[in-house]
Amino acid sequence: MKKTKPRICAVVCEQRASDLPGAIAAASKVTDIIELRLDCLPEAELASVSAGLPAWPAAAGGTTILTLRPAEFGGARAISMENRLAIRRNQWGHFRTAPGSLFWDVELDLALMLQEREKVGNLDVPSDLCDWTQTICSYHDFAGVPVDLNQLYESMAATNARVLKIAVRAADATDCLPVFRLLERAKSEGREMIAIAMGQAGVMTRILGPSRGAFLTYGSLEDESATAPGQLTARELREVYHLDDIDRQTGIFGLMGRPVSHSVSPHFQNAAFHAAGVNGVYLPFETIDVSAFMRRMVHPRSREIDWNLRGLSVTAPHKTAVMPHLDWIEPAAKEIGAVNTIVVAGDSLQGYNTDAAAFIAPLRSALGPLAKLKCAIIGSGGAARTAAWSLLQQEAEVSLYVRNPTSAAPMAKEFGIAVQELRDAAFSDVDVVVNATPMGTAGEGQDDTPAIAQQLSGVRLVYDFVYNPMETLFLREAARAGCQRIGGLEMLIAQAAAQFKLWTGQEAPTDVMRSAAARALDSDGTS
Repeated sequence: MKKTKPRICAVVCEQRASDLPGAIAAASKVTDIIELRLDCLPEAELASVSAGLPAWPAAAGGTTILTLRPAEFGGARAISMENRLAIRRNQWGHFRTAPGSLFWDVELDLALMLQEREKVGNLDVPSDLCDWTQTICSYHDFAGVPVDLNQLYESMAATNARVLKIAVRAADATDCLPVFRLLERAKSEGREMIAIAMGQAGVMTRILGPSRGAFLTYGSLEDESATAPGQLTARELREVYHLDDIDRQTGIFGLMGRPVSHSVSPHFQNAAFHAAGVNGVYLPFETIDVSAFMRRMVHPRSREIDWNLRGLSVTAPHKTAVMPHLDWIEPAAKEIGAVNTIVVAGDSLQGYNTDAAAFIAPLRSALGPLAKLKCAIIGSGGAARTAAWSLLQQEAEVSLYVRNPTSAAPMAKEFGIAVQELRDAAFSDVDVVVNATPMGTAGEGQDDTPAIAQQLSGVRLVYDFVYNPMETLFLREAARAGCQRIGGLEMLIAQAAAQFKLWTGQEAPTDVMRSAAARALDSDGTS
């Protein structure tokens, strides 16, 4: 059977009618469907430009969705039920004869009212106003995932709408499970459906939805024009995730952690899969509850989703927490006490640590032998454990610097190293200072640094695990102090290349990975 090309819908939400033609023309160049959000227009302006409306969808030359969403369902303004009906009645006649396919998105409450009035022969609802073959019945919940999701689906399925749409807010990766189940149910019942989990934790539904039967997925023109949380750009969907190539046989890989929205790993791992001819996609998995995610979505013997999951990267704060959920862990990772790579092997999970070698390589390149060097590690999480173990293997002298020495005491005792309080610490007698915390990562904490120039005076080399942004405040402070510097990008690529080989058995195209990562970081500093 020939694979159907996934459809991407761009939402056009302009506040002035004069801006619509340009926005529609831009959207039609990169997407397959345009959703025209009429609620973004002031009501007076919408009424005044009715005669020109047919020309706007026609500019797309394809499928257009008309939406008049009230504020209680995520719309731009408050609109009463009767006004929603009146505007639909007034505008539908202008649009219904426009070229191309046309749909009207109607919230569940209005769809039920229209169907009821239609049944009793209400003259206020002419039959052509209720063309259900051109109707999308929708439901939105921006607060979470309703417990009665199946009941909502059944209420929507009871209407005559051709397409059903449910969009809910995901807080954790496991919140995507009921969304995928809805797609499976709709497919088995022969219903066309759009099912999306909004928010960073729901990104996977936007990428995998079309391959699992979704009628369409949404992609904004630019990051700033996204109309729902977690919405990717149309360019990202096609050029980063290669949406058109994903099918039910595609190998699923991804990054589990919290947060993961800043990560450029999807950019370079997907570029590597594409360059190597691997049918795989690498996704962000925003994970709060490690145990639930591992049990319900990852482990082959217990997961609740039918997908070809092949491997995971693990980042902060889960590198230690995942270990009890694995069937086998390599000896080095056991000693370190941190796993950053999971391989699905048959019905078991195997854990590895590719960070250690990737961390040491650029350090040895910069300083030569590391024996006897005094090294200060800031942090006590999985990344800090990796750095401490790796440096001790090189016979360096290691100390931990943390905000709460009591919490780091077990790790310090385990490794036989000293632990000191980070506040007001001076590193003048230290050769190497390593930031093994997320401090300084793109986002809300980007302007934070674990140490300033005065504290770093006299240090030979400063090493920051953070790679996004490439030039962190910590590295800038190190430059002011006259220190050599190593950023996190080279380590990131090296450990990721080792992951790629564990997952695929192939050598990673590191040049492709490095270029893709640099492009993503240069574009806007986030991904």
